Amino acid sequence: MEFPGLGEHCSENSCKQLDFLPLRCDACEEIFCKDHITYANHKCMSSYKKDIQVPVCPLCNTPIPIKRGEMPDIKVGEHIDRDCQSDPAQNKRKIFTNKCSKGGCKQKEMIRVTCDQCHINYCLKHRHPLDHDCKPEDKPVSKSG
Repeated sequence: MEFPGLGEHCSENSCKQLDFLPLRCDACEEIFCKDHITYANHKCMSSYKKDIQVPVCPLCNTPIPIKRGEMPDIKVGEHIDRDCQSDPAQNKRKIFTNKCSKGGCKQKEMIRVTCDQCHINYCLKHRHPLDHDCKPEDKPVSKSG
């Protein structure tokens, strides 16, 4: 005699076994049999929420602190872009060192783009005097001028 209301089927597509003692994954909340309950066996897409590991930067071997629920790959990428002390990462960052002086603009350029009137550095978008509310200096540019 069958018991149709007893047990649940495994959520793994290749299994679908009827299990009378099903287990619920604490990360993705799906039902699995004992063979597929581990994160690796059912390829859990939400395992990063529960599987706590400290990622290490592949360039400088520094542990990257992450909060619970954050994607480690994204945090390691941000570390490489901003804080990494390895040679390849520092060389990549040093290209764009000329920050725009316009308030609120975070754009950086490879070369200095200075205004001819106020002699302040701006990005390509704000390089024209009308784009950055230019206030020309009263001093001459050179001693002869």
